[in-house]
Order: sequence, then C-alpha cells, then structure tokens
Amino acid sequence: MFRPLSLFVGLRYTGARSRSSFVSVITVISAAGLMLGVAVLITVLSVMNGFERELQTRILGMVTHVSVHGREPVQDWPALADEVSRHPQVIAAAPFVELQGMLSHGGEVAGLMVNGVDPEPEKAVSIVGEHMWDGDMASLTPGSFNMVIGYGLARQLGVGVGDKVVLVLPEASLSPAGVTPRFRRFDVTGIFRVRAEVDSLLAYVHVEDAARMARQGGAVEGVRLRIHDLFASRQVAWDLQQRLGSDYYMTDWTRSHGSLFQAIRMEKTMMTLLLSFIVAVAAFNIISSQVMLVNEKRANIAVLRTLGATPGTIMRIFMVQGTVIGFVGTGLGVLLGVLMATFVPDLGAWIESTFNASMFDAYFVNYLPSELQWGDVGMIATVAMLISFSATIYPSWRASQVEPAEALRYE
Repeated sequence: MFRPLSLFVGLRYTGARSRSSFVSVITVISAAGLMLGVAVLITVLSVMNGFERELQTRILGMVTHVSVHGREPVQDWPALADEVSRHPQVIAAAPFVELQGMLSHGGEVAGLMVNGVDPEPEKAVSIVGEHMWDGDMASLTPGSFNMVIGYGLARQLGVGVGDKVVLVLPEASLSPAGVTPRFRRFDVTGIFRVRAEVDSLLAYVHVEDAARMARQGGAVEGVRLRIHDLFASRQVAWDLQQRLGSDYYMTDWTRSHGSLFQAIRMEKTMMTLLLSFIVAVAAFNIISSQVMLVNEKRANIAVLRTLGATPGTIMRIFMVQGTVIGFVGTGLGVLLGVLMATFVPDLGAWIESTFNASMFDAYFVNYLPSELQWGDVGMIATVAMLISFSATIYPSWRASQVEPAEALRYE
C-alpha cells in the first residue's frame, strides 16, 4: 500500500522533532488517548465477560436449567426422569421438592429456599457438591433431617457444622393449642460456598425429609434437568411440555435469572459503545495534530513536489505518519489493557481489604471477576487501527493539495 519513498519519508517525519512543541505535545496526547481508550475498553469488556462467566458457571450451576413440575405430587420420579432424558438436550435429571420458610438459631432468623434433593443424582445437575466449604452432601440421608446450608446463611445465623437449626414453614397446623406454624429441627452437616448470592438464600435437605415436611408422603414435586445448551432452555421446556401433556408444567432459568443475564449483556454493549468515544476523541486529536503538522511542513511538501513527488506520494507520506501514531497507541493500549484485565481481580480485592469496603454487595458475586478473551482484544485493536487510519485521510489529502509556488512564496 505504501511505496518505499512514502514509507521512508513518513517514518522520518514521525521520528523527527517538530519545530513546534505544541504539535509534538498534541501528537503525544493523540497516542496516549488512543492507548487509554484501547486499554479501558479491553479491561471493561474483560470484567463484563467475567460477570457473564460467573452467571453461567456459578448462578446457573446452582439454579435449575429446566424444571418439570407435576400438577400433582409425582410418585414415580425415575420413570419421569427416563421420559424426559430422551430429549437430546437433556444431560441428567434429579428429583426435587421445594420449600420456602425461615431458619432460626440463637435468636437469629433468616428467610430461605429449601431444596429437597437426592445427593447422588443431584451431582449431575448441580455444582453444589463441588463447592463444599465444610461437610459433605452425602450426609443428607433419608430420615436423618440433616441440612446443608450456604456460607452466607451460616454466617448470618452464626452456625457451623454440628449445630442445630429450626426450619419454620409458613403453613399452619392445627393442634390442641390452636393454630401453630409447622417447624422441624435439623442438624447442620455441611456448608457450601460458591461466592454468589445463593450462599445466603439456599439450603439443602434430603428429598424424602422435604416431602415429609410438605406432607407429600414419598412423592416429589418434579425433576430438575441439566441441559447441554443453556440458551436452548425455552425450546427444551416447550418440547417437553408437548411430550408430557397437561399433567405437567415447565419452568426454566430465564424466568428467574433471565433478566439478570440480559441486563449484563445490555450493559456490556452500552459500555463498549460509550467507551468507544475515548478512541474517537483520540482520533480527532490525530486529525488536529496532522493538520498542524501539514501547515508546518508546507515548505517541505513544496520542495518534494518540485522534485517530482506526486500528490498521491505526499498523501501517503502523511498517512504513514498518522498510521504510526495509531499503531503505537493501539499497541501500548493492548499491552496495558491485557495487564489490567489480568490483575483487576487482585486490584479489587486489595481495594476492599485496604479500605475495608465491600464494593460488590449489590451484585450476584462478591468479588470482581475478569475473563480476557483474545477475540475481544483483536476486535478492539482492529477497530482502533481502522479509526486511526481513517483519521489520517483528511489531513493527508490537504497535504497533497499544497501548491509548491504558493507554499514557497513566503519562505
């Protein structure tokens, strides 16, 4: 694209000091602005990718992908699991009973969702067994009335493995003393920690114990499914609804957490768009520095023209210079952005520990996640270079229009 003469003179102009210090300062600012824009874009997109990853691996690893609910308690859940497992998207199925209530210990009370599960098939549909902080999911056995609770819930109630807690259900029971809420004492035999909001909201008991609390005998509420493609959950739910008929109804993760996922994607798009203006500002700086450089080099341009340089050659000379500025700014920005994206989780943890502040209490994770994706880095670098190159076109065209006689008249 650039001929040897254009490339040589353009690089020489780039490396030479300008007679005007102001032009040199603007050139440095242009490269620095481009570097900052690229670095911030890479860092922000990496953080947003981290939030997206955490949503999929942590939140959706704990939350059911698709649930099959019986309109009446399901007596033979293995048969139901075999039926739904015929769908090509279904990886595994496990029974469940869901209860809502309050957990109390030592005067402290917390609301929670209790999942009645069978520990063995539950391994295939949930990651909770992989994130045990203390104890084991295998401690949930029929009739034991053991409970595994989240780390946040354990801290809130001040309990540990071996303590006893009382589960209070909102359904009332008739007794000689009148109407009283139903409650049951459980032994805490495990604490899980996935470093997400569910740590403070969930507890697990054996499915048979939960069925007794729900007065369903040996029946369960339905089966929970893990599927291959998270984003096909609605289609899977629809297919299963058609197959099983009106005796069952389906729910999927998009109903409970879909809005959160969409919000993260929308925020990622908007942040990319807004931060792209930093790169645009740097491009305007390149234009202004190039225009001032053209005005300063008018005599040099006139000399080159009299020596036989064509307008195209002059235009390519100044495009080389602007492209070099873009290349340097983009390259340094990529380097800085990759470093920031790599170490931003440690930086967030350091800020929290140094200033004793919790910056992420309002989010579904309690730390700053980051995932560097080289596809994003390549896209940002390519767009920045294209913008930088485009910014050189107008000043370079102006340089090519300089008339030698007019430029040398006042020299």
